[in-house]
Amino acid sequence: MNTRRLTTLAMLTAVYTVLAILTPVKIANFKFTFEAFPILVAGLLLGPIDGLIVGALGSFIYQLFFSGYGITVTTPLWILPHALSGLVAGLYAKKKNYTLDYRQTIFIAIICAFCVTALNILALYVDSKIYGYYSKTLVFGNILIKIITGIILSIIYAGVLPKLLDFLKKKINK
Repeated sequence: MNTRRLTTLAMLTAVYTVLAILTPVKIANFKFTFEAFPILVAGLLLGPIDGLIVGALGSFIYQLFFSGYGITVTTPLWILPHALSGLVAGLYAKKKNYTLDYRQTIFIAIICAFCVTALNILALYVDSKIYGYYSKTLVFGNILIKIITGIILSIIYAGVLPKLLDFLKKKINK
């Protein structure tokens, strides 16, 4: 791994953390944020391992310092959704030789959003069972809102990502 790539990963991880802190709209267990954007950039631009690293490290930093929960038994479950999202985005981009059109970008962004939503619901379910605050409404009550929000964010990401990725490819490969 060269210095430019390592610096890019560090910057994308930092952007993830900042977006996780500054952009959330929180209502009960629902959070609307743009934190997935740098994870998608890492996966689609640099590959599956880099997407996984940005997702995992960014989630870990957020969980440790900014979530209010620190390290708990379920911390790995809260890190997993974004880590796997970066991995999936990177695997898809690699399969397509890192050349994605608008439809492919929106497709993988939606797949990643569903992945994150499903794994976050699983993490919330397990966390609520372990710590004794389980409620069917709390865990499953706003699934439809989460899915719709994921689709909307995916469309926004897909509108920005292709041009941004082209620009970044030129800068990184200089």
